[in-house]
Amino acid sequence: MNNLTKYFILLILFIAFHFSQAQTAEHKLYDPSANAENDIEFSIKKAQKENKHVLLQVGGNWCKWCIEFNRFCKADAQIDSILNADFIVYHLNYSKENKNEKLLAKYGFPQRFGFPVFIILDENGNRIHTQNSSYLEEKQSYSKDKVFEFLKQWNRKSISPQTYQNKK
Repeated sequence: MNNLTKYFILLILFIAFHFSQAQTAEHKLYDPSANAENDIEFSIKKAQKENKHVLLQVGGNWCKWCIEFNRFCKADAQIDSILNADFIVYHLNYSKENKNEKLLAKYGFPQRFGFPVFIILDENGNRIHTQNSSYLEEKQSYSKDKVFEFLKQWNRKSISPQTYQNKK
């Protein structure tokens, strides 16, 4: 083989390896080795600074509905916009490698609803809502209307008393 052929083969292998790694990393929403307690504490502090709530999406890389929810949200500009405007999102792992049982007990055993399950935390880290994701499903994905309403009903403005006080 001449040098040009070797270079071309190496270039093709490099590109193929790079794209295979990018696709693998892209689909790894959940990190079983993460220190979820620290990560959630960081998310709460960030939410306080940005005047948002925290949305914990509990699930795992093994869960097709968990992956689909993430894809669905990113694919819809309106849903993605609401998530970015109103929530700090954290993917809390639940897998055979790490079930995060202590944290899930703290949040009222949300795994009883199946996966994914969504937990909304206020700016102080208090659980204010747990959402069974099956109520948001539609056919092989999620309902835009249902997801939109869920997110709008649990943002800070929607649960603030000032939103409902008579303004004279």
